Amino acid sequence: MVQKALIITLVYWVFYVLDPYIVSWQCLNRPIVVAPIIGLVLGDMHTGIIMGASLEAIFMGISAIGGSIPADCLSATIIAVSSTILTGSDVEVGLALALPIGTLIAQFSAMFAPLWASLSAYWEKLAAKGDMKKFTIQNLLFTIFVMPLPVVIVMFFAVSYGVDGLNAALAAMPAWVMTGLSAASSMMVAVGFAILASMIWSNEVAIFFFVGYVLASYCKLESVPIAIIGTAIAITMFFGEKRYIDLKNNMAKEPAEASNSADDEEDFF
Repeated sequence: MVQKALIITLVYWVFYVLDPYIVSWQCLNRPIVVAPIIGLVLGDMHTGIIMGASLEAIFMGISAIGGSIPADCLSATIIAVSSTILTGSDVEVGLALALPIGTLIAQFSAMFAPLWASLSAYWEKLAAKGDMKKFTIQNLLFTIFVMPLPVVIVMFFAVSYGVDGLNAALAAMPAWVMTGLSAASSMMVAVGFAILASMIWSNEVAIFFFVGYVLASYCKLESVPIAIIGTAIAITMFFGEKRYIDLKNNMAKEPAEASNSADDEEDFF
């Protein structure tokens, strides 16, 4: 178990470093990317793919913007998927535990923010000396090795020593609790979509939401045909709006050209 915990924490560290500092922000640390890799490492990629898609639906509309501290989807995904695979529990149980785990990890990481901020005077002093090589090296070492260390330690102990306790706790739970966790996991997926919908909702395109619902629920269409229909409608609307804008611009140019022509005639006479 300790060996698997080391591998899992290594995966967390790699994604923590690669995503915001090397590749892009919130590009690799998404559940749909991380969960299958955890499943591959632990020998159950099928569970990793299923949980990755479900967790992505939950965390899709959650993003750390400004001073907000949302749930840490990276740590939540790794701990939830690894715990589900190692304990052999149902996927629904892991999904129900993901959001609380992510919230706790996010709050735990926020506790160290004042400590990191207290080092700003040192970094300002180092930058004032003008030694860019020393500043860059120390900054990279601090960012790569020091900042993720608290979560890495927690994750290691949670996987290596917490799986047995979690397994015993799940075995002791009555059936109605497990049923409630399964229902909660299904609701969390719907909540994730609702959060995303609230962010992109617009009264101008709201009708398409209901059209998609009718096509999926009553016409029994799969996601691919619905996506093709939506793409065709979007392309048609794009070219229609483009023609309208071009026509509007041409109509605005005609009075100006007529006015310029009249001025030229007056100047001629």
